[in-house]
Amino acid sequence: MASTPAWSASTILTISCPDTIGIVAAVSGFLAARRSFIIESSHFGDLTTGRFFMRTVFDAGKSITLENLRFEFAAIARQFDMQWQMADATRRDRVLILVSRFDHCLNDLLYRYRTGALAIEIPAIVSNHPDLASLAEWHRIPYHHLPVTAASKRAQEARIERLVADLKIDLVVLARYMQVLSPELCAHLSGRCINIHHSFLPSFKGATPYQQAYRRGVKLIGATAHYVTTDLDEGPIIEQAVERVDHSHTPDDLIAIGRDIECAVLSRAVRWHAERRILPNDKKTVVFK
Repeated sequence: MASTPAWSASTILTISCPDTIGIVAAVSGFLAARRSFIIESSHFGDLTTGRFFMRTVFDAGKSITLENLRFEFAAIARQFDMQWQMADATRRDRVLILVSRFDHCLNDLLYRYRTGALAIEIPAIVSNHPDLASLAEWHRIPYHHLPVTAASKRAQEARIERLVADLKIDLVVLARYMQVLSPELCAHLSGRCINIHHSFLPSFKGATPYQQAYRRGVKLIGATAHYVTTDLDEGPIIEQAVERVDHSHTPDDLIAIGRDIECAVLSRAVRWHAERRILPNDKKTVVFK
């Protein structure tokens, strides 16, 4: 029986480097010389920061391994001082979901995962409450109930860190996890933890943003997905969306509308991260949609 190739021919190359002449030519020339077929390519030069960003999906065929491609590309990367990754496009990110009692974002992510709309793996769900165990059980995903108090916070977060390591987690998603992560855990998960904030940032922070928005008589409500940093709710923004409201909407109406927006925004952020469409750009992100 023929042996199975160790990796898929479809590969994603992402690049961030100082902007200069010849980067696109160097990358396309490298791929052409190896008879690689470019499936998709996007690039952006930021005039304010002087940085260049690129995402390229290509088919290298089966005559060269991913390991050799990385080794050979390293010379070009050094030439242009690149921060870069070259990844198997069919490998699914392993995602750990953290949630409290609100189930709408978790339920939406699990539905998209189950139907294949989100090409990820979900090895486990963590919650500081037992309420959503049955939802995880229905999807046949292990559920870890890790209660937390002020006194037990670091011990509880240490257990989360062990799960991240033991399950080889690529991304942690805070799907309405109503706990502020410690600076230590934020640093440990830097660049691989996404939060959904139930309003625009930095407006209406805290646990009751819709009530705050109602009192201010807002005409637009929205949601923001962002990477988690040690600065509360101020990490690099990935995606936002809005819905128009008016004086007739009650706080409960705003909450219901907001939950729909949260689900859509969070799922897009998770998908774009898993597809390596997001590149950090100082305190912002470049998102190749």
